[in-house]
Amino acid sequence: MAEKIFMKGCEAVSESAIRAGCRFFAGYPITPQNEVPEYFARRMPSVKGVFIQGESEVASANMVYGAAASGVRCMTSSSSCGISLKSEAISFMAGARLPVVLANFQRGGPGIGTIQPAQQDYNQATKASGNGGFRMLVLSPSDLQEAVDMTYRAFDLADKYQNPVMLLLDGFTGAMMEPVILPEAKTDEELDAIRATKTYATTGKKGGKQHKVICGPGLDTRVSQEEMNRRDAKMYEGWETDEIDYEEFLIDDAELILTAYGITGRIAKSAVKLLRAEGYKVGLIRPRTIYPFSKVAFDNLDYGKIRGILSAEMAIPEQFSTDVKTAVCGRTKVETALSSGGNILDRGYIIEQAKKLYGDK
Repeated sequence: MAEKIFMKGCEAVSESAIRAGCRFFAGYPITPQNEVPEYFARRMPSVKGVFIQGESEVASANMVYGAAASGVRCMTSSSSCGISLKSEAISFMAGARLPVVLANFQRGGPGIGTIQPAQQDYNQATKASGNGGFRMLVLSPSDLQEAVDMTYRAFDLADKYQNPVMLLLDGFTGAMMEPVILPEAKTDEELDAIRATKTYATTGKKGGKQHKVICGPGLDTRVSQEEMNRRDAKMYEGWETDEIDYEEFLIDDAELILTAYGITGRIAKSAVKLLRAEGYKVGLIRPRTIYPFSKVAFDNLDYGKIRGILSAEMAIPEQFSTDVKTAVCGRTKVETALSSGGNILDRGYIIEQAKKLYGDK
């Protein structure tokens, strides 16, 4: 049986990325994810990888663009306002269809905000990570084992679709410590085989034709920008059936549904257990993939017996809850339990709001 290792969130994500074959990381310090570049700085030399602390978030993101264009598995991370600074380069990555893994350890906002955990970047991650209307798969874990597993999988998804993939975490997840089982590290031979499939990669002149532009598989000069956008839209549509992932907990007889994502999903799940102990028939829907949104999970509910849905998130005004309301489409009432600005959503408040919505037992 694999050994469990007690790790901090930022470091667990970093180690999982390295084991997935990440061999280039560029980033810039920002709380609460400083341990990510620190870990890569220590660890990369042992796997013959490259770590660069760029002079800014902008520079770091563009360095990762260049590394991805060479065919190497690469990653960058930041927190909230730092991701905003990377947004132009992220749009370039998506336009060129380059496989890159991005991690956002969310903090309070808008603006510089606070350094405490929040979930106020949901809209940015799922709807507007940069100009041009592109999309990325967005994965959001509720515990460190999921963070490890999703990080490892993100590199495979990025290569599968030749597109950036985002991990949406938060400062809470980055700072907490839990036992995790780490995945097997990919061998050099496996990584060489993966890189060999990237025929677009700029591998150097080597006596041959000179590369005139750094590009990716998405930049096809033979077709128009509109045709490239139509091709990408078809890929995004395919994700709706192929890449949806969510947890259902005690929903078979549930009369009230709690829904949340990320760390708030974990808090909400513990609220469900306490409510069940008091006799309330409550269940949970927790999307693991937040783009595309798990609409099918809400379509499968029996609205004839549902009293309502309580959507919980660390964002004011609501963001995730807007997608919940769209998915529910008026079939039952949807209420919210919200916090923001670095205030962790209190389980007692979720329970209080759930009982109000549930009504008499």
